[in-house]
Amino acid sequence: MDEKKETSPLKPNGEEKIEDVLKELDSLIGLTKVKQLVREIQAYVEIQKRRQKEQLFSEPLVLHMIFKGNPGTGKTTVARLLGKIFKQMEVLQKGHLVEVERADLVGEYIGHTAQKTREQVRRALGGILFIDEAYSLARGGEKDFGKEAIDTLVKAMEDYKDNLVVILAGYKDEMEWFLRTNPGLRSRFPIQIEFSDYTTEELMEIAKLMVEKRQYKLTPEALYKLERIIKESQKNLHYDKMGNARLVRNLIEKAIRRQALRLINQKQISREDLIYIKSEDIAEIDEI
Repeated sequence: MDEKKETSPLKPNGEEKIEDVLKELDSLIGLTKVKQLVREIQAYVEIQKRRQKEQLFSEPLVLHMIFKGNPGTGKTTVARLLGKIFKQMEVLQKGHLVEVERADLVGEYIGHTAQKTREQVRRALGGILFIDEAYSLARGGEKDFGKEAIDTLVKAMEDYKDNLVVILAGYKDEMEWFLRTNPGLRSRFPIQIEFSDYTTEELMEIAKLMVEKRQYKLTPEALYKLERIIKESQKNLHYDKMGNARLVRNLIEKAIRRQALRLINQKQISREDLIYIKSEDIAEIDEI
């Protein structure tokens, strides 16, 4: 989830300190277990580096990860913050995030897939390669080029083990299936993080932050209607695909457009009119 309570200050050279990145992480709504795991990873990396300096046995840093969770639960945001953390800890040179999906990796003829996958790896060197809906690489069966993409990735993870972190992301059940069908992968991705769905209260807090960030306000009636719609949508069978922070963002963006449409033909528009989103501006779920 991209909405945060505060913007982290930068160092004079424009780079964030690790403490600032961790504050940015803490400012995200919800994600309690995820935050704890990220701090564990950060502490683990730091202690292993200190052990190396003291010439004590230290585990090799294998930081490839599996992110499991529904869309809109903060996976990409957390991956981006991890990139910043790893850069500050000198685990990665750049710490940038390259987001890809199946279409960016899988080609249309023999040899094309390896070429496309290597190109994305090259772009991600020094940072994190984030593969969304990674399970789709195994969906086509033995003759599908997705297997070639997986094999190319595994080789790249070995070749660039000191300068690349790969994160595979997707729905929990599909990612479990993906790991079962590719048993050799599980050991290559020792860190697995599960992203839970947001509660109604957390989604309302996210909505308020989104609105505040854009210098709007919700009337009490609009807040009430928004909460009702969120609660109703959470009972929807397809909530896993269209819910969480993604749903809230869609609702708020639609409300802002509807407010504009309501005001555009009004003869006199006050500052207050421009700020407040009313109940009638909040679209029902089937109108988004």
